[in-house]
Amino acid sequence: MKRYIAAANWKMNKDVPESREFVKELLKKLLNIKDAEVILCPPFTSLFSIGELLKKSKVRLGAQNMHFADSGAFTGEISAGMLKSVYCEYVILGHSERRHVFGETDEDIHKKLLKALEKELKPILCVGETLEERQSGRTIDVLKQQYRAAFDGLSDNDMRRCAIAYEPVWAIGTGVVATPEQASEAHREIRQLIARQFSGDLAQEMRILYGGSVKPENADELIATDEIDGFLVGGAGLKVDSFASIVQSVDNYLQAQE
Repeated sequence: MKRYIAAANWKMNKDVPESREFVKELLKKLLNIKDAEVILCPPFTSLFSIGELLKKSKVRLGAQNMHFADSGAFTGEISAGMLKSVYCEYVILGHSERRHVFGETDEDIHKKLLKALEKELKPILCVGETLEERQSGRTIDVLKQQYRAAFDGLSDNDMRRCAIAYEPVWAIGTGVVATPEQASEAHREIRQLIARQFSGDLAQEMRILYGGSVKPENADELIATDEIDGFLVGGAGLKVDSFASIVQSVDNYLQAQE
């Protein structure tokens, strides 16, 4: 059975002591989790310290971004090798804030994804449309462009190591959530793109996450929606009880399918 993901993207929140306290409390609340794959993506400053705490747990560590170069004169950047050295297994790439706030291009994101795979990190590649793009009927075109630019030239084996997160930009941090129908439509389109590029079997294997104002109150409904294979959680991932509840929703759904 495919393992669904519950990932928390902390963005620029929590210093090292706060991060350590969060992890200690979270691990206590996840003792009965059986099937969900849990990933924490803290700021760079907390990666090593949290990685040490997670060593003997089932919770995985991810980074929020990386550069596509191995080293060099890139002040303020972090390489894939550096992430590997502090226990990272996953890395988020192409988040809308990187695209729209920091100006990352499709080409930048593609190079980052190739480097992550080369260094044996598992990318969580984010795609999603803005409110203007949705209102003008361009959602599918945007998803196609972002998908094709990111995954061009990948082998089947490389693709199997990736996950995709559909995050409608208009739903990130706004409290507005895509309806189950909207999410299903977007996830179904992404899965069809995978099937056309690779195969139907691989498309079904791929984990496509939903992100955008996910919280305990809507997690049960969303995880039961066709095509959603887990969550990339923002604000609710900053509170132990909220994130633990979302993880539990994912795990409960998986256990009910057994």
